[in-house]
Amino acid sequence: MTMTQVNKERLIEHFFDLVKIDSESGNEKAIAETLCEQLGELGFAVSKLPVPEKYTNGFNVYGRLDGELEGSIVFSAHMDTVTPGIGIEPIIEDGIIRSKGNTILGGDDKSGIAAVIEAVRCLQENNTAHKTIEVAFTVHEEGGLYGSEFFDMSYIQSDKAIVLDTGGAIGTIVTGAPGQEHIEATIIGRPAHAGLAPEEGISAAMVAADAISNMKLLRIDEETTANIGIVSGGQATNIVMPEIKIVAETRSLNEAKLTKQVSHMVETLQASADKFGAKVEIDCHRAYNAFVIADDHPAVVEVKAVFADMGIVAQTKHTGGGSDANNFNANGLPTLNLSTGMAKVHTTEEYIAVDDMVAITDFIVRYTSSK
Repeated sequence: MTMTQVNKERLIEHFFDLVKIDSESGNEKAIAETLCEQLGELGFAVSKLPVPEKYTNGFNVYGRLDGELEGSIVFSAHMDTVTPGIGIEPIIEDGIIRSKGNTILGGDDKSGIAAVIEAVRCLQENNTAHKTIEVAFTVHEEGGLYGSEFFDMSYIQSDKAIVLDTGGAIGTIVTGAPGQEHIEATIIGRPAHAGLAPEEGISAAMVAADAISNMKLLRIDEETTANIGIVSGGQATNIVMPEIKIVAETRSLNEAKLTKQVSHMVETLQASADKFGAKVEIDCHRAYNAFVIADDHPAVVEVKAVFADMGIVAQTKHTGGGSDANNFNANGLPTLNLSTGMAKVHTTEEYIAVDDMVAITDFIVRYTSSK
């Protein structure tokens, strides 16, 4: 496997600089401004795309760098991190980058951003002809995919995209991810003194327990999952619980199965409320839609060919988590999600290997410069 001339030291230094910029979800202004400046220095035409203020103090970043070769590609990564992501101190030991241990690292997804920018620097300093490169850096991906949901797609001119936002071996290509439905239910019972007249009350807790015990949850089948994530309610032990709130989700790669599971959960909640004489208020909304791209899709074939040129046998897979690729695909832009080598993301044990970062950067250089 012959590597292109990726400047490893510059790549790692830039990655360190990026993860040191605090950017927990909703607080992306500083990193967005930094990236606009860096893209501008590289010759990109840069646009700051607004996102509703309820989701961020920043904005989505779009950039376009015209190329000499035919064709174009969008590279996308998100600028936000999960918590705890304030005051990240990256360290490197034996070729592995991690945080000092009291925060996440932020390789999810600043490894993707660093790889794209280093690839462009490599192309330019070697005067390598390349395709037109578009970048779409998003806000608030964690916890809702809001940046891509509100991304102004009128800026995108390419007919395909690559999101750099998953783990696994380099060469992992996510070609399918589930849609997710968010379900919030408020069960309204009737308060009563738990010691003097409990029979006069309707316990919202008992209604919830009955509903949950009759619900199909966790692994439903190979394509579908469901989970009760939050249960909250109650005032005091001497009051029959008058109200309880349940927050849940269900996911599936299959639209019909997703719809069926949502109906099952809603009907089960309603049946238990009716059984106990309680009321239930249910709010369901689609967080994002599923996507599945066939292995013989031209975009997949093209990506596999570049990895093969690197000596890597790429593997396609379906995943259980959403990413910005879900929203881009929903908007008609065929989008694959590639691994940057990130591991143990969303934990303080998160890490990434330098060799993996170099390899995905090498992939971007080869992909954009191949005729």
